[in-house]
Amino acid sequence: MDVTGGADPPTPPNSGEDTYPSFCAGRSRGLGELDAYLTQCRACPRLVAWREQVAANRRPAFQDWEYWARPVPGFGPPDASLAIVGLAPAAHGGNRTGRMFTGDASGDFLFAALHAVGLASRPTATHRDDGLELYGVRVTAPVHCAPPQNRPTPGERDTCRPWLTAELGILAPGLRAVVALGAFSWQALLPALGAAGWRVPRPLPVFGHGARVTLPAADGRPDLEILGSYHPSQRNTFTGRLTFDMLVEVLDRAAEAAGLRGPEGSSG
Repeated sequence: MDVTGGADPPTPPNSGEDTYPSFCAGRSRGLGELDAYLTQCRACPRLVAWREQVAANRRPAFQDWEYWARPVPGFGPPDASLAIVGLAPAAHGGNRTGRMFTGDASGDFLFAALHAVGLASRPTATHRDDGLELYGVRVTAPVHCAPPQNRPTPGERDTCRPWLTAELGILAPGLRAVVALGAFSWQALLPALGAAGWRVPRPLPVFGHGARVTLPAADGRPDLEILGSYHPSQRNTFTGRLTFDMLVEVLDRAAEAAGLRGPEGSSG
């Protein structure tokens, strides 16, 4: 793939090298090229081994599935004004279906809430070809491979960061708001936004459910609203730490900040 437009583009590193993400992400001219490079990445040996092991040892309920077992790209339109940043694909969710937050309980909770505020065409997400559409929203993550125990290491987060930085940079002309789902997402998002050209305050703002920070406009970009929410993990939703109404409230505020309205003309 020639991403430079020249006759002799530089040769990317092998997809298993830790320089692969920064090299390829920084040269991607659009989300299509970015996603194409991302899905070939093998830069984190532990994550590669785990995602492929999970695919080889499927749950009984998914024995008939051909697992995606690759890095999972973001999902949503290229002109999204709202980004939602999670943690990483679930082993038997996104790692199986090949789409963020698709095929697991966290995704069911998230997409039902997005549908409730008019930002998704349906309240469920089961597979890549289920017809789900997002309205002005891009869903992504700071780590694109399923990690063991849903816990990426700091090194894996940092190796994967160029993909998120590039994705945010491509979305930048129209991006107005970002929702970080969980403390890990919040802590990974802010440095990525700084690397993508926004002015991030120091010390970094503290995460909390309902937290909100405005990043001032820079380089002709609009101000960017950052909102925090607890992650819709089963641990949080089963215990009531995060209720459906709590998530809907954050998403409704984010939709307002992003200037979004659903097909019926209202985000509420």
